[in-house]
Amino acid sequence: MTDLQTRAAPSRAGALRRAAPALLGYAAVRALGLLVLFVWSAARDKSGYTLLTARWDALWYVRVAELGYGYEVRLANGDVHSNLAFFPLLPWLERLVAAVSPLSYADGGFVVGALASLAAAWGIFAVADRVHGRRAGVCAVLLWAALPVGIVQSMAYSESLFTALAAWSLYAVLTGRWVTAGVLALLAGLTRPVGLAVVAAVWAAAIASFLGERRAAASLGERRTPSPVRRILGMLLAPLGTAGYVLWVGHRTGGGPLGYLDVQAGWRNGFDGGYAFARFVAGKFTSFPSAVAGAGLILGVASVVWLYLAGLRRRQPLPLLVYSGAVTALALCASSYFGSKPRLLMPAFPLLLPLALALARQRTRRSAWILGALAAVSSVYGAFWLNGSGPP
Repeated sequence: MTDLQTRAAPSRAGALRRAAPALLGYAAVRALGLLVLFVWSAARDKSGYTLLTARWDALWYVRVAELGYGYEVRLANGDVHSNLAFFPLLPWLERLVAAVSPLSYADGGFVVGALASLAAAWGIFAVADRVHGRRAGVCAVLLWAALPVGIVQSMAYSESLFTALAAWSLYAVLTGRWVTAGVLALLAGLTRPVGLAVVAAVWAAAIASFLGERRAAASLGERRTPSPVRRILGMLLAPLGTAGYVLWVGHRTGGGPLGYLDVQAGWRNGFDGGYAFARFVAGKFTSFPSAVAGAGLILGVASVVWLYLAGLRRRQPLPLLVYSGAVTALALCASSYFGSKPRLLMPAFPLLLPLALALARQRTRRSAWILGALAAVSSVYGAFWLNGSGPP
């Protein structure tokens, strides 16, 4: 990581020019996805815009923006679905957009999601460019845009906002901007529970940097190391978002520091080390049709693990490994909502870097054909998915 920090970061205007091909390509892929969704939805007498802004989690975020916290739904089986499960930054921004414009809260969620997805694409490019170069950066962004569940990036969901904050926090770490990294980690922690992954990345990188400086100073016979004030400040800021919201929920519910876990339990969600997911996969092997789906799930998990190990073999910077490892573990080891796991893995963009590097080494025409095909498949799948069961 020290080598990465020694390279000067480009100016803002220069960085935007450098990222322009990636951002234009990203916008094109997402525009294709939206076009296919709207055409598909119209053919089924549905509103594609409604599917993006007023279904599933998007409705819960709008309720937080409109009503504040305290709204809940009691199901017939006794479960309680409380909107306290949803972190506040996205609904705060929805409320802000509605306050300064004629747009509704749902419209605000769509606007925030669209802008955040572009910011996320830029952040992913910045990280990948820093680690592997510009071509790999462009490929990483297009791979992220063309994920099978990439349509979520265009929804009034919090994944794009979280990914933007996480990517830029990681970039700040790679460039030694510790206070910026801490502030962005704080905001990521106000966006989704997986903000803990960003905190872990900031802390791991800072600790590794401290140890590296001490070893370097000792080898040179120096008694003093560079001032750690900004690094320590970044470390202190990073967990405040997650900790603040979780502690507030515990106080509000009377459940103490672990009250947020009780709220998640009302949604039948928790962390069991992957036991429930393993049982879910095993249960697929009861008949031939479902066994195919089970085999696909095993292949998907194996691919994720392989990509992480590939990043490890290529010696990805420590904060990227810690972040992607934490996001992957939290996604795969959650005990409920198995259909949402691909969506929960979407912020783990460092997993795509080995593939992006491989594509960058191909001829431009070949990589363009591959990425174009992936974008087309992603667009069709996204339209089919949202017009079917959709993301839980």
